[in-house]
Amino acid sequence: MAAPTNGTTSFPQPMKATSEGAFQRENPLDFALPLAILQICMVVAFTRSLSILLRPLRQPRVIAEIIGGILLGPSAFGRNKKFLHTVFPTKSMTVLDTLANIGLLFFLFLVGLELDMRTLRRTGKKALCVALAGISLPFFLGIGTSFVLLETISKGVKAGPFIVFMGVSLSVTAFPVLARILAELKLLTTDVGRMAMSAAAVNDVAAWILLALAIALSGDSTSPLVSLWVLLCGVAFVAFAIVCLRPVLALMARRSLEGEPVKELYICITLCLVLAAGFITDTIGIHALFGAFVVGVVVPKDGPFAGTLIEKIEDLVSGLLLPLYFVSSGLKTNISAISGARAWGLLVLVVFNACFGKIAGTVAITRLFKVKLREALTIGFLMNTKGLVELIVLNIGKDRKVLNDETFAILVLMALFTTFITTPIVITLYRPARQAPPYEHRTVQRKDVETELRILACFHSTRNIPAMINLIESSRGNRRRGRLCVYAMHLMEFSERSSAISMVHKARNNGLPFWNKKRDDTDRMVIAFEAYKQLSSVSIRPMTAISALNSIHEDICTSGHQKRAALIILPFHKHQRMDGAMESFGHSFHLVNQRVLRHAPCTVGILIDRGLGGTTQVAASDVSYTVVVPFFSGQDDCEALAYGVRMAEHPGIQLTVVRFKAPPGKSLTTISEDGFPVNVVGIQAKEKSSKINSSGRDDDSDEAFLSECMARKKDESTTISYEEKVVASRTDIVEALKSMNKFNLFLVGRSQPMASLVERSDSPDLGPVGSFLASSEFSNKVSVLVIQQYNPTANPRPLVEEEDTEMPDNNIPDTPV
Repeated sequence: MAAPTNGTTSFPQPMKATSEGAFQRENPLDFALPLAILQICMVVAFTRSLSILLRPLRQPRVIAEIIGGILLGPSAFGRNKKFLHTVFPTKSMTVLDTLANIGLLFFLFLVGLELDMRTLRRTGKKALCVALAGISLPFFLGIGTSFVLLETISKGVKAGPFIVFMGVSLSVTAFPVLARILAELKLLTTDVGRMAMSAAAVNDVAAWILLALAIALSGDSTSPLVSLWVLLCGVAFVAFAIVCLRPVLALMARRSLEGEPVKELYICITLCLVLAAGFITDTIGIHALFGAFVVGVVVPKDGPFAGTLIEKIEDLVSGLLLPLYFVSSGLKTNISAISGARAWGLLVLVVFNACFGKIAGTVAITRLFKVKLREALTIGFLMNTKGLVELIVLNIGKDRKVLNDETFAILVLMALFTTFITTPIVITLYRPARQAPPYEHRTVQRKDVETELRILACFHSTRNIPAMINLIESSRGNRRRGRLCVYAMHLMEFSERSSAISMVHKARNNGLPFWNKKRDDTDRMVIAFEAYKQLSSVSIRPMTAISALNSIHEDICTSGHQKRAALIILPFHKHQRMDGAMESFGHSFHLVNQRVLRHAPCTVGILIDRGLGGTTQVAASDVSYTVVVPFFSGQDDCEALAYGVRMAEHPGIQLTVVRFKAPPGKSLTTISEDGFPVNVVGIQAKEKSSKINSSGRDDDSDEAFLSECMARKKDESTTISYEEKVVASRTDIVEALKSMNKFNLFLVGRSQPMASLVERSDSPDLGPVGSFLASSEFSNKVSVLVIQQYNPTANPRPLVEEEDTEMPDNNIPDTPV
C-alpha cells in the first residue's frame, strides 16, 4: 500500500553541520558550525567591549554580560528582524543553548571546586545568622510577591512551583560576583568583607538546595509522589557522590604529586565524571547542573589536582562558552513585554521587596551583634548582589513554564538593578581603606636612630623571597629585640577568572590573611617567613593584597600608611635567568612600581635581585656581604646612606661609601626648570657652586649628614670605609661604577644631579644611576636597591586620608587592606 501523499505532516530539515563554501553558492550562515562560530565571536567581542565601557563604573563583568545578552535579544538589536533571523535564527537556538549549557555545566563544576566545605563548617555564629537572615526575610517577601503576581500577570501558572521560584529568586546572593566586588573595593580582608563572604557562601549552598526543591515541584506530573521521588533520588545521588565518587577522586588527587604534571588520564576521567553526573541528575529530573556542582564539591581541595583542573578548563569555559548563556537568557528577555503602568509598578514592587528583604534582614541581625550601622548597611547591600545563579533560577523557571515572558523580564531587570547599584552604594557608605592615623617616621633617615624601623616588604612569587629575607636579615643591625618590624605582603593578582575565588579562600582561611593556622607543607612562602621569624629577632607580620594589578598599588600604599612603615621594598619587575639575562615578569608589575613611587607615604626601595645570598635563606651567623653606597648628592642618596649605615651595624656587613665629586670649577650637570637633567656631566660651572642642589636641599646639609655618618666609623660595632672619586664626564662615572662590581649589594638613590648614564633604558624611573645598574651592561652578579626618600610635597593628593586622632603604637590594626 502506497504511503499517502496528502495530509501528511512535514517536519523542518535539521541544519547541516558544515557548508561546502561560498564558491559552491552556499551561505555559511545556513549551517550550524559557521553560524555557531559567528555567534560566539560576536557575543565575546560585544560583551568584552561593554565590560571595558563599564570599567570606570567599577562594575563586575557579569553586568556587561547580562546587559550584552539583553541588547542582542528582542529588547534592542533583535527588534531588527533581519538581524535576529540572520544571526540568531530559531533553528540555531538548539545548538546555541546546548553549547551554553555545556559551558554552564563546567562552570558550575568550577564553582563546586572552589567551594570548600571545611570553610563552611568553620563559619562563625555571626556569619551563619547573617546568612540565614539574608535568606529568610527575602524568601518570605518573595512568597508574598508571588501572590500579587499570580493575581495579575502570572495567571494560569502552577501556584506551588511559582511561589518557591519567586522566593528563591529574591533570596539568592551571587557568591562569585560578590568576591569580585569586594576585591575591586579593597574589602576582601576587612571585617565587613570576611563576614559578607562567609554569609554568601552559606547562602549559595542554601540557594542550591531551595532550587532543587523548586525544580522537583515544577514537573509536569500532578502527583506529589513524583516530586517526593525526585527529591529522594537527588539525596541518594549526593550520598553516592560522597561514598563512591569521592574516594576515586581522592585516589587520583593523592597520586598527583606536587611539582609533577597531573596525568592526562586523571583529567579525562574527572571531566567524564562531570558529564556523567550531569546526565544522572538530568535523568532524575533535577537538572544536569546539580550533578556537575556536586562532583566539584567532592573533589579534594588539597594538592595540585584541583588547581590543575581549574587551569585546564576555566579560560575556555569562562571566556567563550559562558557568555553564550547570558545571550541565551537575553534572547528570552523582551523588555517590551513589560508594558503599562501596572507592569512597571510590579517591577518596582519586586525590586523593592528584593532590596528591602536582603538589606533589612541583614541589618537587623548584624545590629543584634553590635555591628556599626554603616557597616551593617554595607553588608546588607553586598548580600543583595545577584548574578549567574539568579539567571540559572530564572531560566529553569522559564523552561519549566513556571515564569512567563513578562515575569521573566521583570526578574531579570531586578537582578541587573540590584547588582548594578551595589558598587556605587558601597563606595559611598564604606571606604575604610582610605583612612589612617598620621605618623612621624616615614624615612630611614631620622633624628632618633633608636626608634623602631618598620619595613613593608612586598613579593609576588617565590623568586623574590630568598633575596628579600636576606636583605631583611642584613637590616636588623645589632640593636635590642623588637627594633626592626617587617610586614611581609604577598601581592596576589585578582582577575576575572573564577579560580580567583579559591585564592580568596586561601587568604581568608581561619580569619587571617595569608598566614593560616593549618598550613600546607608545600607552601614554601609561608615556610620561609615562618622559619626566619623563629630563627631571628625580627618581628615578621605576614599580610596579603588581593587586587587587580592596575589598582594593587593602592593596597601597598594604604597598608604602608596604616602600618606606619618607614620603608616599602618592592621587587624589580624583572628577574634574572640562569644565563644571566633579565626577564620581565610583565609590564603590569613595572607599572605597579611606578605608581607606588608616585603615591607612597614613605621611602620606597626597588630591589634588583641578582642572587643576593643565593637561592636560599642565609643563616644570621653566615651573613657576609659587602655593600657599597655611591654618593653623589640629594635626599635620595642621603636616604640610601642612612639605610647603609644601619646595615653596617650587622656584624656580617661591610659598608663602603664612595663619594663622587666633580673636578674644581665643574659640576655634575645643570638642571632644567622641570627638574630633569638635560646635560651630561662635565658642564663648566661658576667658581663657587650654588648652595642649593637638584633636590632642593642645601649642599652643606648633605656634607654634614655624610660627615655624621662617617663619624660612626669609630664605633666598633660597625665596619664602614670611605673613599672619594673625582669624575669629569659620564664615561668616568660609568667606569667607576663598573670597577665596583665586586660588591654584593649597591644602595643607590633614585635621583642624582646628572644625565642618564645609558643611551636607552626600559627603566628610566630608577634614575640615572639606578637604570644603569639595572642594565645588563653593568653586571649579572651584583644586586641593587634603588631608594627614593619620602617627599611630602611630591604627592599633593595622597591615597590615604589622615584622621585627626593619633593612634597609639600598641594599637595598630593587623588586618590588612
